[in-house]
Amino acid sequence: MELNDKDAACYVCGAQNPLGLKVPFVPYGENGSRARYTARKEHAGWKNILHGGVTFALMDEALGWSLYFQGLRGVTAKTEVRFRAPILVGTPLVITAFTRERASRIVRARAEVRREDENSELLAEVNATMYLIEDVQLNADRQC
Repeated sequence: MELNDKDAACYVCGAQNPLGLKVPFVPYGENGSRARYTARKEHAGWKNILHGGVTFALMDEALGWSLYFQGLRGVTAKTEVRFRAPILVGTPLVITAFTRERASRIVRARAEVRREDENSELLAEVNATMYLIEDVQLNADRQC
């Protein structure tokens, strides 16, 4: 599967998605990615608390970018998520991900969301299995 690079319509990182998060990721170390995001009220679930699905989406995107920055393309195959504390609207966050090991087309990876302050409190984490994709064309017009 061939994934198009830097899709401007991506929900998490796409700069041209009017409903998206617009979070830019940068390389982090040899095998990781990093981004900053401040929890916004329009992304809340319970009043003033960032929706867990948005928190997961940030970590999932970080996982994908950790592959991308290594010249790899892949999708998330399996995750184990732990939400450690509610994230209040207005909280500045740092999202990081890094790959741990690779066996053929399977990559083990980890992502974290931490408060961006002097304590860097761990707020959410995910251990993931990523599946590397090659040689299959994505069809944007495909019907589900």
